[in-house]
Amino acid sequence: MSGIAGFFSKNRRVDTVDVLRRMLTRIKHRGLFYNAIYVSNYVGLGNAKSFSNKSQNQKLLLTNKEETLWIVWNGRVFNHSELSSKLLKLVYLLNTSSDSELVLQLYEAYGVNCLNVINGQFAFCIWDSIKKEMFLARDRVGVCPLYYSSTANDFVFGSEMKAIFEYPDLTPKISAKSLSQVVTFWSTISPNTIFEGVYELSPGHYLTLNSSGIQSKAYWTYPTFHPHDYSSCNLADSIEELDALLSDAVTIRTPENESYGAYLSGGIDSSVTTSFIKKNHPNLNLNTFSISFTDNNLDESLYQNLAVDYYNTIHSRVICSSEDITANFQNAVWHAETTLLRTAPIPMFLLSKLAHRNNIKTVISGEGADEILGGYNIFKEAIIREFWAKFPSSKFRPLLLNKLYPYLPQMQNSNNNLLKMFFGYKLTETSSPVYSHLLRWHNTSRIKNYFSSELKYEINDYDPVEEVTDNLKSKLKGVDLLSRAQWIESTIFMQGYLLSSQGERMTGANSVEGRYPFLDHRVIEFCMKLKPEYKLKGLNEKYILKKMMENRIPQEIINRQKQPFRAPKASILTSEHNPPFFNEMLSKEKINSAGFFDFNKVNHLIEKMKLGGNITEVDNMAFNAILSTQVLASLFNNNNFTSLPESDLITLDYIIYDRSIKPVQIH
Repeated sequence: MSGIAGFFSKNRRVDTVDVLRRMLTRIKHRGLFYNAIYVSNYVGLGNAKSFSNKSQNQKLLLTNKEETLWIVWNGRVFNHSELSSKLLKLVYLLNTSSDSELVLQLYEAYGVNCLNVINGQFAFCIWDSIKKEMFLARDRVGVCPLYYSSTANDFVFGSEMKAIFEYPDLTPKISAKSLSQVVTFWSTISPNTIFEGVYELSPGHYLTLNSSGIQSKAYWTYPTFHPHDYSSCNLADSIEELDALLSDAVTIRTPENESYGAYLSGGIDSSVTTSFIKKNHPNLNLNTFSISFTDNNLDESLYQNLAVDYYNTIHSRVICSSEDITANFQNAVWHAETTLLRTAPIPMFLLSKLAHRNNIKTVISGEGADEILGGYNIFKEAIIREFWAKFPSSKFRPLLLNKLYPYLPQMQNSNNNLLKMFFGYKLTETSSPVYSHLLRWHNTSRIKNYFSSELKYEINDYDPVEEVTDNLKSKLKGVDLLSRAQWIESTIFMQGYLLSSQGERMTGANSVEGRYPFLDHRVIEFCMKLKPEYKLKGLNEKYILKKMMENRIPQEIINRQKQPFRAPKASILTSEHNPPFFNEMLSKEKINSAGFFDFNKVNHLIEKMKLGGNITEVDNMAFNAILSTQVLASLFNNNNFTSLPESDLITLDYIIYDRSIKPVQIH
């Protein structure tokens, strides 16, 4: 686990050492043991890493032989051995075993094309003092975060936005347009972030900063295939190939010389990754971790225990209560750096804290399987709605939807009319490239009803769904419904929320690194090319994976009904026993001064939730959105970003000065 930060300044108007020190302090949870910086006339680079043995890392800030290229790095190269051999054939000698040196020499040998040969998760910056150029890159699916901002004179980047706001004159301001996106899609649309003027380097992209300006380009895009491009392999051969790909994806993420653990949720995906770990490393005493809840309706301990007994792992469990949610809500918002529509990031924060307490710095997770193998109910919902749309007056077709969401209160004992009312939104618009998600986005965007009149005026007639639809018309033209739904879910929900707010930001908060074999780009490309019926056979999700894992994971786990990871409802956050801080954030004074929401409507929602009764998913999401946005605005205000006392600043272990570089004009 690492963190990076840096900047380019035309006129070097800042104290580089002090600014870098402050930037790294803001992300010190990402690098608990070692901090190093590079300082030139107008460039500053900082790196923080979590290694306990500093003697092995004296080359944390690496350069090439001529000291013309400098790199700061966060991530892992999983095919390190293969690429090291390739470099040796080109007479490049590696002095360390570090990924950062490997990538630096790959860049020196291949330039931007080095990104095409790396199998890994990463975010890095290389400064070329000869070309006067910064080169930034991010892994294909966006596991490792990388943000940037620019002004007329400066370019600033960091692993987290809170580091960027330590740079002079860059102040956080929540964007009305971005907030509208979050309460529609659960995340902003890349490269936007919740803050005005701050962007993420999109997954699968690189960025160059030189005398020609700033330019961002894609080197990999999440794949789509048309029916004539589907794999022609039969099911048996497809299973064999998927088995081999997943086995290798797990193997390269679990080398013999590293310690790691695994998340074991009791679902099929984490059971699959654990199965491959145990198969590839039969003598390993594997540490596994899971979450259970004091609320029996959310708890999956039964299936977790089945998996633990089956694989004979050393298991640890964190039990999450309502009090844990309230106690850690502010922490989760601080690390997520965005509005949150549910409490689920908090249990994940507690889970990574449990791994850290057990001295596990790396965990293997089954994230991504649902997206690439048709595992979510939204995929089934889209198929059923399209089927229903052919005969919209049918009394029987909507009944197929009845069993998809048994955990939603409004679906319990629902009749035909209720199903039609709930699922009938834009039913016949099957030609829309985003047909699969129209209903979800419509329901979620009802949160906008709580927006203040001022915010509505600022947004004007902006429609995030219309924008996304227009952008995807050509991209998804001719792609089958399931694949369209998978692509949208992967590139918006997974990359924007699941891998970020609920994923890397919660593991990174505890200096833990998550690794995701299902998100190996080879596995993604293979699965997206499969025939749809191999993924979703009728309404049987992840069909090929279940067939592949027969007799390799407990049958009860294979046969269990699909249940998404759920956390306590937002209604617990309205308890009279909650911290006074919550009441302050939701007071009339704070709501009105922040300017995002209408106090009267918010107060009505709070009273409704306190009374209980028919509280919908939208009610819960709305309350989460309101409270988290208020907390976000409070945490990221100007006072917080001018108040780091000297006593809190990290110690720099290593400083490289290079004052030989003359300023260059960047337009």
